[in-house]
Amino acid sequence: MSSLLRVAVVCSSNQNRSMEAHNILSKRGFNVRSFGTGTHVKLPGPAPDKPNVYDFKTTYDQMYNDLLKKDKELYTQNGILHMLDRNKRIKPRPERFQNCKDQFDLILTCEERVYDQVVEDLNAREQETCQPVHVINVDIQDNHEEATLGAFLLCELCQCLQHMEDMENEIDELLQEFEEKSGRPFLHTVCFY
Repeated sequence: MSSLLRVAVVCSSNQNRSMEAHNILSKRGFNVRSFGTGTHVKLPGPAPDKPNVYDFKTTYDQMYNDLLKKDKELYTQNGILHMLDRNKRIKPRPERFQNCKDQFDLILTCEERVYDQVVEDLNAREQETCQPVHVINVDIQDNHEEATLGAFLLCELCQCLQHMEDMENEIDELLQEFEEKSGRPFLHTVCFY
């Protein structure tokens, strides 16, 4: 594989886990994009049953200003403003995976439900080029600390995959090593464009 591995990182709302990985991978020189698979973007609100819900068209900047007005102290304290500030330096707004028609070599997902949605979406598309894409899931809890640990794990995985001579035949063995090392199960499947 060349260093031009086209990587997508996907979580539910394209806010925390996928953006942390996007940030770290792009700093390491990877060709990376990030996405969410949800119907809406959800951010924690004043109570667990009162999330802040946005459309995918809403920019990170608009979300930031909205939450700043709603409760500056709460959203500073829980790290959401800090996260949105980081996000808007990376790209203008969250993107929905199902609306992206670009092709990738590798799609990394951060929870099993998102993995299922990505695979379902890819399998429902009309096959055009028969280009393989590896979809790999590792569960990452949706909090700041876990997102950072998860991002480094995904980055290490990408660095190993990038140096592989024969990804098709070597990937399963590598994922097994990563499972043993990290103590997390990895899911893997191949879809075609």
